[in-house]
Amino acid sequence: MSDSIIRIDGLSKTFAGGFQALRQVDLSIQRGEIFALLGPNGAGKTTLISAVCGLVSPSQGTVWVDGFDNVKAYRPARERIGLVPQELTNEAFETVWNTVSFSRGLFGKPPNPTHIERVLKSLTLWEKRNNRLITLSGGMKRRVLIAKALSHEPRILFLDEPTAGVDVALRREMWDVVRELRDHGVTIILTTHYIEEAEEMADRIGVINHGEIVLVEEKHALIEKLGRKQLTVQLFEPLQTLPPGLATFALTQNDAGDELIYSYESATQKAGDGGISALLGALNKAGVGVKDLHTRQSSLEDIFVDLVKERA
Repeated sequence: MSDSIIRIDGLSKTFAGGFQALRQVDLSIQRGEIFALLGPNGAGKTTLISAVCGLVSPSQGTVWVDGFDNVKAYRPARERIGLVPQELTNEAFETVWNTVSFSRGLFGKPPNPTHIERVLKSLTLWEKRNNRLITLSGGMKRRVLIAKALSHEPRILFLDEPTAGVDVALRREMWDVVRELRDHGVTIILTTHYIEEAEEMADRIGVINHGEIVLVEEKHALIEKLGRKQLTVQLFEPLQTLPPGLATFALTQNDAGDELIYSYESATQKAGDGGISALLGALNKAGVGVKDLHTRQSSLEDIFVDLVKERA
């Protein structure tokens, strides 16, 4: 893929105890996208990120970062990456400004107060620049981690569970920050347990389970291809039994008998197509009065749960 900023070829990792965390992973991340990596606990998400960042040595395979082999050309590969880890590991008694500036120096970058100021302002940390980290809230500390990761002007930003433990309002603020970074040309790779985060943010979704990439798909195409739709038909009068003419539609009823539920695949049957039209015609022919109709489409969470169960 010509516009790939990260390319992973045949990546495997087996730890000393024999546990295989990654199994022949092939993956390309496109320049400028937000890519969400989903998977249950222990699926291999953090190991994969660590291998790309050069923190874990793979057992086999190759990782290319913006054209650089991350083993043979570790330094140029690593300096293109900013990593925001899950853990809030900050120097408690240091100031925000000194912490972020020091991180820039670790990559051999010369001091650039203008860049540090721009980063802190973009993360609403400027007013806190002289505060010691120990005085900050959990949400602010997480913003400091992002500022540290951006201090050396990386082209790629890894966010490992970026909003874990953050309240809903702050989570949405963080989403805005991530979008702004993407708009400025930073490629974002995030892992998350919050499915709505991936649904809200990502351009593409990758699902990993048992160390293997299960699928990679553009978000909307994934929901369209693997999602299900459900039509709920509210009736004027409860049905004790289904009329014979409705048997072919595999309908289910609620306990009260005044709702019929019809499920169908998004990819093969859309609202208004033959199946639903035929159902409504059959209801009319059977003399069943329809009071109202409601449709619901599978969320990304529904699809994710189904995929993981299927490959468990």
